[in-house]
Amino acid sequence: MVSKNQIKLITSLQQKKYRFTNKLFFAEGVKVIQELLQSNFELEHLYTTQNDFEEVSDAKKTGIDANDLKKISALASPNSCLAVFKMPIEKKMIESGLILALDNIRDPGNLGTILRLCDWFGIHQLVCSKETVDIYNPKVVQATMGSIARVNVSYIDLNAFVAHTKLPVFGTFMDGENIYKTSLPQEGIIIMGNEANGISSEIEKLVQNRLTIPRFGEIQKTESLNVATATAIILSEFRRNSQ
Repeated sequence: MVSKNQIKLITSLQQKKYRFTNKLFFAEGVKVIQELLQSNFELEHLYTTQNDFEEVSDAKKTGIDANDLKKISALASPNSCLAVFKMPIEKKMIESGLILALDNIRDPGNLGTILRLCDWFGIHQLVCSKETVDIYNPKVVQATMGSIARVNVSYIDLNAFVAHTKLPVFGTFMDGENIYKTSLPQEGIIIMGNEANGISSEIEKLVQNRLTIPRFGEIQKTESLNVATATAIILSEFRRNSQ
């Protein structure tokens, strides 16, 4: 049985301030939880409606019925399990190779998808402005499908970082150079901007290389691409050029 105090704690973790106060976050679903169990994330406790996760000791596992799972879940249709993990100590930032930088990304689904893209394209370092949505937001964790365990994420003063880096800085704009006709390096910082406003004016001034993904439609009325979609194209082109 799950206690009232446990329910209260877990539901509080849907809010950023309580996640950081308790240094805990939670994940839902068999695949995501298994990925995290196989990583360096430390399990606090697992709640499941099934007789699964045999590798988890009974001391850290509680059977739960569907009604109680619904009380602690952040999903409209809860899965069969939920696990609470301890937040790891933030690792030292890696300033080499290709680095993806996010300027005020607010949508949890976008951030989760971008983390998966980093994992797919071998981007080991993701840097986020302090205004970017928290990676331990339940919706972000869910959208990463376990990639959160394989990408180093740092929340920093993005302006200061970009201003002092020795790596070439690339940004995505509507009036940039056609990415399909641009020679792209194996090292650099790629900045992706906010969903509604793009890259902030302060950081735009620091961008040395302006890139764009050209539109091919005849009417060309589409204003912009979803930031996660644009990130997939940008990373693909950088990796293709480095082969």
